Amino acid sequence: MEMLIGILIPFIGTVAGSACVYFMKNKLNLLVQKLLLGFASGVMIAASIWSLLIPAMNMSENMGDLAFVPAAVGFLLGIAFLLLLDRNIPHIHLDNEEEGPKSQLKKSTMLVLAVTLHNIPEGMAVGVIFAGLASGSQGITYAGALALAIGIAIQNFPEGAIISMPLKSSGLSKNKSFIYGMLSGIVEPIGAAITILMSSFVVPILPYLLSFAAGAMVYVVIEELIPESSQGHHSNIATIGFAIGFVVMMILDVVLG
Repeated sequence: MEMLIGILIPFIGTVAGSACVYFMKNKLNLLVQKLLLGFASGVMIAASIWSLLIPAMNMSENMGDLAFVPAAVGFLLGIAFLLLLDRNIPHIHLDNEEEGPKSQLKKSTMLVLAVTLHNIPEGMAVGVIFAGLASGSQGITYAGALALAIGIAIQNFPEGAIISMPLKSSGLSKNKSFIYGMLSGIVEPIGAAITILMSSFVVPILPYLLSFAAGAMVYVVIEELIPESSQGHHSNIATIGFAIGFVVMMILDVVLG
């Protein structure tokens, strides 16, 4: 039951963000959007370090001075994997403006696809760390796994809102906009569950998979969240959000882990 709750937490973050369509008019305020994107960036970077990369290196201590190898290799593979997906799957940035309801709906549909794509490695990250927890791997605690899940849920909140709000603006009903936003996050618990079910294959290469998930998450931050939050006016708001998100996640992971 604890594991089930853990893998559902990120999805709950997406659902909560998508529900903003019932309480806000038209779209998120620009300053709020930048703050949330910056905050999400800080959370994901901190989670990648404390919940993924550091445990990966701790698990490889038996390699002595080469303990960094699994973390370095997995991290670079995670970056390469997301780069490959980004280059081969349709993708759109949040700040692209197009005229007309049809083009706006097309942009929003592409955004749903892009966010859904990026949610896959996040689901894998949660699945990997809970698979390691189930196997009794040293360096992984339930509190640490929970901290990662909560961090991703925090990051998913603005993503859910950034999907559902434009869909409503493009002409869809509030209910449909909410459902599409919610469905963009369903891949996370599914991916986590599949990863856990494959734990017998996952555990032997756990350090590589943890760092792979870290690389994928860092790619999303650098390629998507930071550019979107820093463009135009008030980019300093995103920087403040990043600092707050990083510190909050760092404290959460250290205290709970």
